[in-house]
Amino acid sequence: MIKTPGEVQASSPGPSNAWIKFLRSYGPTPNNTTLFDEYVTGALGKAKVAPITLSSPELEKIKRRLASDDRGSILIAGTAGDGKTYHCRSLWTELGGSPHDWASPAAVKEVTLADGRVATFIKDLSELTPEQSDAALALLEESVLGSQDAKFLVVAANHGQILERLRDLGIRQGRTHPLRKPIQDAFLQASEAPARLAIFDLTRATHRETLGEVLSAVANHPDWGNCGGCSQQEGGAVCPIYENRNRLLGANDKGRFSKRLGDVVEVARVNGWHLPVRDMLALAANMVLGHPDAKEGLMTCSDVPKIQKANLIEHASLYDNAFGANLPLRRAMSRPVFRALAAFGIGSETTNAADGLMVYGADDPQLTATFDRLMRSDPVYGATPGYLAALDSYLEGEESARLESGASEFLARLQTQRRRFFFTVPDGEPGYGHWPMTAFRFAGDYLSMVDFLAGGGAVSDGVRARLVKGLNRVMTGLLIENDDKLFVASSGGFSQSRVSVLCDTEAPAKRQGGKGMRIRLDPLTARPTIDVALAQGEVHPASFALTPVRFEFLCRVAEGALPGSFSNECLEDMLAFKAKLLRKEELLRERMLLEEDEPGSDDGSLALNFIDVEQSGLGLSRRVSVRAAS
Repeated sequence: MIKTPGEVQASSPGPSNAWIKFLRSYGPTPNNTTLFDEYVTGALGKAKVAPITLSSPELEKIKRRLASDDRGSILIAGTAGDGKTYHCRSLWTELGGSPHDWASPAAVKEVTLADGRVATFIKDLSELTPEQSDAALALLEESVLGSQDAKFLVVAANHGQILERLRDLGIRQGRTHPLRKPIQDAFLQASEAPARLAIFDLTRATHRETLGEVLSAVANHPDWGNCGGCSQQEGGAVCPIYENRNRLLGANDKGRFSKRLGDVVEVARVNGWHLPVRDMLALAANMVLGHPDAKEGLMTCSDVPKIQKANLIEHASLYDNAFGANLPLRRAMSRPVFRALAAFGIGSETTNAADGLMVYGADDPQLTATFDRLMRSDPVYGATPGYLAALDSYLEGEESARLESGASEFLARLQTQRRRFFFTVPDGEPGYGHWPMTAFRFAGDYLSMVDFLAGGGAVSDGVRARLVKGLNRVMTGLLIENDDKLFVASSGGFSQSRVSVLCDTEAPAKRQGGKGMRIRLDPLTARPTIDVALAQGEVHPASFALTPVRFEFLCRVAEGALPGSFSNECLEDMLAFKAKLLRKEELLRERMLLEEDEPGSDDGSLALNFIDVEQSGLGLSRRVSVRAAS
């Protein structure tokens, strides 16, 4: 039972207050300096708590590189928040550098290794003066392309910083800097770097794995053990901070919340969002501590008694906090992680079945059992007394309660319940899926496709058929049902035409004898890619990267959505792929004409293949000969 306002008395901050304040400093506050490695050591000393410890696979690789016989320099690259400074500091300590020297304001630091070599550390390339930068880059070139073995460089930099510095230096020296292109290719194409340059790109870390590790490190932090005897949980009272922590642990849902949040983050990654560790930590802290009535939207232990007394525990829902709903909109949207998650529309997107259950399930005999199991079973964030009272007012109150302005309280609560439902509805629940409650209704199929391809399996026939049908409808502009072959169509001269009824060529929906469509996983991007070969033995088939957005577009078009109503950008991408296929067909036709030994006589006729759509929706290619009048 949740305690009523009169049963909970204000108390002193709980025994975990120091840990909670330290965790709060990682949250999305205006001055969250703990997210910067330079301030971590001081914050830990002040709070006197154990640090949040995360594994660093790249750090172990860097250590192995230094322990090997390989010579040369080390470049640690990444975006803001990826942990470049952390890796530099850890490596400095590993090599015997003193913490006092590291904390000094000097931008360039040196440490002598046991074998006599001198390692020059630059924790942030942007901090260097022009003279220091030129000297550092000169050492980089000498140690990588020259014979300098006595000294080497360990430098941390954003991708753009190092490339810009190399370009500017080359211009001033009247040459193209020899390291710029190899480093750029290593960043963009994962190409091999020069043998004496070890590049560790922190942006290539897997978001799902990083998020899982961050959530586990926060939820399993040893200082949570101090909460056991806290007075704010006496007599069955609910501490929203501890409740959110327990839900992160996943003891009651077998890790369903963490898995689904990981799925969302993974889809965001493949869509092009890079979410550094700094953002993951801010997200975890916000989910545990978020409450719109707390200072800066994040609770401390001293806030809990007031929240309990005012019966506002449900507003601390970690399902809302995951999307920054506890924060002012501008502050939430200033964070890449909340912008990325907002793109899924979770809370605003829904299904008729889900809303019907949430709105009418409490009173509908056919839905009551399901409502009790999926809503009323969660008295903290589900069918709370506050939600049920707002629902009754919405359904049975005065007319003003059902108007848009009068219903704002209930609609806000309904949005919160949609978010909770997305994370809590069991897999395979009849009639209630979680992905249909997002802007990416087919994201589950996309992730399954990636898993199958990564494991060496094939794409399911259902997914392949949907993709082929979507491609055909985009390429022809016709509502055709074919899913066994691809029509490469044009309008007779303009490849970007939205409606194309002339079939230039056809290709099987599944690769046969080296011809047709194949779906593979790109090893560089880890994204599925559609390859279409229009002839046997074609060395370079036309390729089209399947991002989740493009996959969603094709699947919705296959189900009847108009291409222009979803995303003009997606449509333009598809038409560009179509133009690539048409160009390849044109080159194949020209090659075949050149290879003909005995070309037939030219009678002035032109053969055209028109696409006819039968009543069943199947498209057929019909050959028509056209002869110009003399």
